[in-house]
Amino acid sequence: MTNISRSTPAQTPWHTFSIDRTLQQLEVEVNQGLTTAQVQARLAQYGKNELVAAAGRSRWQILLDQFTNIMLIMLIFVAIVSGVMDLWSMHVGEFKGGFPFKDTIAIMSVVVLNGIMGYLQESKAEQALAALKQLASPQVRVKRDGRIMEIDGRELVPGDIMLMEAGVKLAADGRLLNAANLQVREAALTGEATAANKDPEKVLAENADLGDRLNLVYQGTEVLVGRGEAVVTNTGMQTELGNIAAQIQSVENEPTPLQKRITQLGNVLVQGSLVLVALVVIGGMIPSFLSGKFDLKLFRELVEVSLSMAVAVVPESLPAVITITLALGTQRMVRQNALIRKLPAVETLGSVTTICSDKTGTLTQNKMIVQRVETPEHSLTVTGEGYDPSGQFQRQGQDFRIGNDLQWLLWACTLCNDAELQWLENQWQILGDPTEGALVVLAEKGGVDRASSSQSLPRVAEFPFDSDRKRMSVVCQRGSEYILFAKGSPESILERCVSAWNGATADPLTEEQRQRIIGQNESLATKGLRVLGLAYREIDRIPTDDDAEAEMTWLGLVGMLDAPRPEVRTAVAKCQTAGIRTVMITGDHQLTAQAIAQDLGIAAPGGKAVTGRDLATMSDLDLLEIVDHTNVYARVSPEHKLRIVQALRQRGHLVAMTGDGVNDAPALKQADIGIAMGITGTDVSKEASDMVLLDDNFASIVAATAEGRVVYTNIRRFIKYILGSNIGEVLTIAAAPLMGLGGVPLSPLQILWMNLVTDGLPALALAVEPPEPNVMQRPPFNPKESIFARGLGAYMIRIGVVFGVMTIVMMYFAYKYTTADVYPKHHETWKTMVFTTLCLAQMAHALAIRSNTQLLIELNPMTNPYLLGAVTVTTLLQIALIYFPPFQSFFGTHPLDALEMSICVGFSMLMLVWIEGEKLYVRFCDRQKV
Repeated sequence: MTNISRSTPAQTPWHTFSIDRTLQQLEVEVNQGLTTAQVQARLAQYGKNELVAAAGRSRWQILLDQFTNIMLIMLIFVAIVSGVMDLWSMHVGEFKGGFPFKDTIAIMSVVVLNGIMGYLQESKAEQALAALKQLASPQVRVKRDGRIMEIDGRELVPGDIMLMEAGVKLAADGRLLNAANLQVREAALTGEATAANKDPEKVLAENADLGDRLNLVYQGTEVLVGRGEAVVTNTGMQTELGNIAAQIQSVENEPTPLQKRITQLGNVLVQGSLVLVALVVIGGMIPSFLSGKFDLKLFRELVEVSLSMAVAVVPESLPAVITITLALGTQRMVRQNALIRKLPAVETLGSVTTICSDKTGTLTQNKMIVQRVETPEHSLTVTGEGYDPSGQFQRQGQDFRIGNDLQWLLWACTLCNDAELQWLENQWQILGDPTEGALVVLAEKGGVDRASSSQSLPRVAEFPFDSDRKRMSVVCQRGSEYILFAKGSPESILERCVSAWNGATADPLTEEQRQRIIGQNESLATKGLRVLGLAYREIDRIPTDDDAEAEMTWLGLVGMLDAPRPEVRTAVAKCQTAGIRTVMITGDHQLTAQAIAQDLGIAAPGGKAVTGRDLATMSDLDLLEIVDHTNVYARVSPEHKLRIVQALRQRGHLVAMTGDGVNDAPALKQADIGIAMGITGTDVSKEASDMVLLDDNFASIVAATAEGRVVYTNIRRFIKYILGSNIGEVLTIAAAPLMGLGGVPLSPLQILWMNLVTDGLPALALAVEPPEPNVMQRPPFNPKESIFARGLGAYMIRIGVVFGVMTIVMMYFAYKYTTADVYPKHHETWKTMVFTTLCLAQMAHALAIRSNTQLLIELNPMTNPYLLGAVTVTTLLQIALIYFPPFQSFFGTHPLDALEMSICVGFSMLMLVWIEGEKLYVRFCDRQKV
């Protein structure tokens, strides 16, 4: 005997093998099954039938990785240096008293808080593999040692004889040995809307698509109808499900556009601050170097200035504000039926340029619906949605009254059928095969009730569907006579018919009628409809063989389709208006995919679909050439979906991928945004996704995308606010020693207060600014654009310089005034004035930055009442720091009199005047252009 291939059994093309060759290759007798010794040997060789997780980062590694951020590293360094300086001051007796190491403790607290927040976002364990494992390990009945036994699915090995019947979930991949009317639901794996009718006798070409391999069964799929036996060919990671698991684990998590932009921002800020620190320290020490003496006191002062600058340049509140902003965005998205699983996905949605959508259950209802009926006398359209039995028959757009001419066809639909239509959980549902369910619903729409029909015409015999005959028939009793009803492929039914029902009598079937019926069948098929033929025969006895399906009377054709969701057309149109391209990627048939895509506006009439077989022969370079103009992919496998997403990303697209099946999981994880269906979606697809649609409504993606755009706009708004202020702080601190002022105007603790509280609270309020009216009437911004793009960088520098100059001027006069001999108070009061002016100027900045074009007096303050509240609370807190003694002691402030406070308020309002003046200037320039 030929030895079984032990190393890579998954590579064996089992669908190309006959039954005898498969059994020989696997060294098993079909009646006996494997022996106990064989099972033990194969378990040792192949391992258990389970999915194996690849090694990933430990939780400790994830936590440590949070502190590799360049801004946090700089803060840690500042905290250490600040602590060393406090120790030195205590050692030489120069410590000024108060709370020791308060700057170090405050800075490290911010560092730890940011690290914990990053860890909590990143440490959620990947659950997609766990969901796959649940799908892959049911109980299974097998033949071993000549007897039937039930074992745990994990104990299966290649060569086991697996028994199948309706309702069973398959625990391994296998080659069919025999089958009786075996139909398997494979939609989660292949994307097919209809159950696969299995045929063990087929021997297929090696390049047969996954959904066309009718002689194989797959792990994780479900037997819907019939029974059969299969020999296990692959287990564990060698199965198709294992292949998907390996793909999921091979996809590396990449940073989102927002994360890349924040990293870029951190790099620029840290590099800029290091340059400024070098200029201040070197420039300040030049006189000391020129004199030939090292001035230790001056060096310490310059180091203090450097520490303050380093703290000032880092927007400590930014990570928290971004996290909270994204969290608020998720809450708003839940109200739009979009559940965000990973916070950065909120912003990423706003940058999406391409949505790759699965067809079955996403763009369509995953419910087969009869849309056309062709009889010898009538050509009818059938209306209605889903399995709801309410709908109309129409001819040329007019309602058609059901009479005796359709009665026989509707009887055939409901009686030659094993499905049941039931009202469950507040909706109509089908128990059984979706195709047969569509026929039951059609009969109900025509007024033919299945229950009453079965009572008046009880079934007394049946001929189950057979892949050779390609038809099914039942025999029903009517008094002392019998009626045979048959359904199946139009060709197989038509060849057995000798007459056609004309609405009143059965007339001989002419050749011309046969050709017309064949033409009708082809016409419906090219529109992507699944077509069945129906016939009947009156007989005087219960037949006992296939001869019963002879000399039948032709009743007509029914064409059914997994109909599009009615709201999807509008959603696709909105995507197009917003500059977002929709691409269909499905495992379903090419004609069906094209019909649905054209109906929804995804593809132009006459457009062609690229099939999985086409993709299999394409190189990666060939694929890159077609992805920009191909909108429909059909008959694709999980590997193909992954390649398409990867190619689109290589072409610069930011890709959202929707799906509900197990086969969608790798592509969902690879995409920039993976979107799973909440109702019909498998646990595997949900765990691999970034977002879950709670209502399975494609239209919800549009609403979520709009929210993502609003979130990104608001993030840019508060980044402008925070960093414009920070630049002003840095310039003010750097100017003090260069101007010869005594000491640093702001301590690290005061800067932390401004960056966390004075910046943070108004920034959070700016994060809930209402959307702009044209948010979905513009194309998405370039996902690769810099954080400083579209004028943001220029704005920050310009406003930061204004901030700095305004404060420096005030600082100079305040220093001169408070250090004069006539000044009765503590000479460091000028530092508190600088501190207060910067904080109040930030409040003016927050009020003015709400709009780039509208003046503050033109804006309705109640459209964002949170900003008014944040400005009021922050101002009161700043006043408390100045006048409340415990705060004075901790933050090193001094009380200001009315004149000093008026000076601070007056200078800070200059910030508002400047920004409002810029808006007026832009308006003036725009009028001049006109």
